[in-house]
Amino acid sequence: MHLQDTHWSAASVVTPGGKRGDGPRSAPLRVDAQRNLEHVLRAAREVFGELGYGAPMEDVARRARVGVGTVYRRFPSKDVLVRRIAEEETARLTEQARAALGQEDEPWSALSRFLRTSVASGAGRLLPPQVLRVGVADDEARVPQQRSQPVPGSGELRLVADESTSVAALLEVVGRLVDRARAAGELRPDVSVADVLLVIATAAPSLPDAAQQAAASARLLEILLEGLRSRPA
Repeated sequence: MHLQDTHWSAASVVTPGGKRGDGPRSAPLRVDAQRNLEHVLRAAREVFGELGYGAPMEDVARRARVGVGTVYRRFPSKDVLVRRIAEEETARLTEQARAALGQEDEPWSALSRFLRTSVASGAGRLLPPQVLRVGVADDEARVPQQRSQPVPGSGELRLVADESTSVAALLEVVGRLVDRARAAGELRPDVSVADVLLVIATAAPSLPDAAQQAAASARLLEILLEGLRSRPA
């Protein structure tokens, strides 16, 4: 997986009515324009999922089989397209976490279901880089619901999250899954929200063969899940 950072602007294009959006939308799209938009979004998910957010817009246009000018007409900068894809994938992960939290009574079952569903969807390859950035500085912000203890002799894993509402929602609901599993004694006490999100990202490798990719993801996830579980003393 590649997580090249782009310079994410805090603002995207403002739509009529003063709300932030993904591009100018003064009228409903024509059928052909809507089709091109769908092709561009699908291609962007594939290209960024395979090559990271550092991939050029020309690669997205080529995969979508449209001119690069068509891409820029809908997304005036690469930052706008990156934000659109990352926010959609973040929202998808948040819904998967909420479903696991609401439909699984056992804390470990809820956490493992979320991880399995998220890895299978491939969303981890498209998480915003801010969600996965970790550090050890004492003044860095803690993730909501994060109450883990640092591992002796190592820096405590922390996240630096942006101000996106979608990212905050993801961190909050994953934090609840982590807290429940930890309180039940089923999750190692040093495991953090950052660790869980890193599992989702690293257990979704991008391989050219779909069957090989699915098998590799499933195998790697099983190994990582074993590493997350608490063991009796």
